[in-house]
Amino acid sequence: MTSLDDPALAALGPRLPSPVQEVADERFTRRGLRLLLKRDDLIHPELIGNKWRKLAPNLRAARGRRIVTFGGAYSNHLRATADAGRLLGLETIGVVRGEELAGRPLNPSLARCVADGMRLHFVDRATYRRKAEPDTLAAVLRAAGAEDAHVVPEGGSNALAVRGCQELGAELGEQADVVAVACGTGGTLAGLAAGLPAGRRALGIPVLKGGFLTAAVEALQKEAFGARRGDWWLDDRFHFGGYARTTPALHTFAEDFTARHGVPVERLYVAKLLYALVALAEEGAFPRGTTVAAVVTGRPFPDHT
Repeated sequence: MTSLDDPALAALGPRLPSPVQEVADERFTRRGLRLLLKRDDLIHPELIGNKWRKLAPNLRAARGRRIVTFGGAYSNHLRATADAGRLLGLETIGVVRGEELAGRPLNPSLARCVADGMRLHFVDRATYRRKAEPDTLAAVLRAAGAEDAHVVPEGGSNALAVRGCQELGAELGEQADVVAVACGTGGTLAGLAAGLPAGRRALGIPVLKGGFLTAAVEALQKEAFGARRGDWWLDDRFHFGGYARTTPALHTFAEDFTARHGVPVERLYVAKLLYALVALAEEGAFPRGTTVAAVVTGRPFPDHT
């Protein structure tokens, strides 16, 4: 039994495998390329995309215990965990980076978490950076009143999540030569690359700047599989200033893509991914005859449209 076969999770009605949609986009076709969209945004109305794939194994491992997880003020992962808690009747606690936010009005993202029943616990940024250290984590859990909780790391990326995302690569199989995904913590890329058959490549587009993801993805694959797996690489040029940052040009690009293809484009991850693929096609990064698949990992949130 896989994590996605758990009766409580199965009762939520996930759409798996998620659909694959081919789009005719002249920016690709004139270069002899095909563009596919792996519509993980259609897996579930609320637990969408890679959040379903990463959270489902962790929810099963929690066995009904309260869940503590981590994120910034605009974390998609915090929202997804809060959604899951509401849907499954689990208590959730979100440890939020930035103690100064505790006294301010909640932004729409954190307000949604609270509306879904998540209790927020704000910590200073220095503590947050050390959250993986055992002593720091224990202190944070004590302060949050959650010492008995099941801990899910930032972004949901751990060995359980990576193995859950391996199914994404298996679903795509040999439909695409290159499969691209936007990356925050690297867990989806780590699993995707491991699940693809031989001869297929995975491309990660980091949405944070810093150039740290190669080591992070390798570490996740080692934790999940014992060694680096699959053929994958990263292109760090398309973060648009870092996480939760966008530009007018990116918004214009996303609106144009939606107008062309009728696909809602989430700004913090998916828009950066699609923008990168258009740029790489224009650079001649993919040989003629290549089929490129873009993993659509989410839908627009109201404050990011």
